[in-house]
Amino acid sequence: MDVEVEIAFSRRPYSGRRRGDLLTARLVAVWNEETRKYHTYLTNIGPEVLSAEEVAELYGCRWEIELVFKELKSQYALDRVNTTNRSVAEALIWASLLTLVVSRRLHSEIRSRLPEKVRVRYPPMRWGIAFREQSGKILELLLKRLRRKHVDPEPMLELARTLMARALDPNAGRERFRAEWWG
Repeated sequence: MDVEVEIAFSRRPYSGRRRGDLLTARLVAVWNEETRKYHTYLTNIGPEVLSAEEVAELYGCRWEIELVFKELKSQYALDRVNTTNRSVAEALIWASLLTLVVSRRLHSEIRSRLPEKVRVRYPPMRWGIAFREQSGKILELLLKRLRRKHVDPEPMLELARTLMARALDPNAGRERFRAEWWG
């Protein structure tokens, strides 16, 4: 579905008066094979600029960006850059970004070795929490590895088991809260 709609809304009160207005927008609904339902989007991007499928793809990318920023803020302290020194702020931002890159790379590597049906049980946000919790141990083992040529593999295996156990989503197959329950 790809239609133009008008949405009536009330503006904020100004000088004690509130007035209504109309917004013309494009409503797009695209069938998603994975979820087996329509995904709907409201946009001001015209059909001459993006097709309905491109709108869905664009919003999917935007959602991924939102999740990355959420992870950066909640797990890698990007929201706690308490300094007025530009160099320190940049260093802290780079540290957050590099931590995210390392976490995601390890997440991707481990997930690639799992059977397809198990991969969904290791979402990036839960992995980020586990990675942050174990970051001290990860650094400790990496430093030991850099100092010696041979390292006992057991601590690495134990760390991998801990990460896997902590990142496993026990509710991956659970139905999500349904909007229709609100009536």
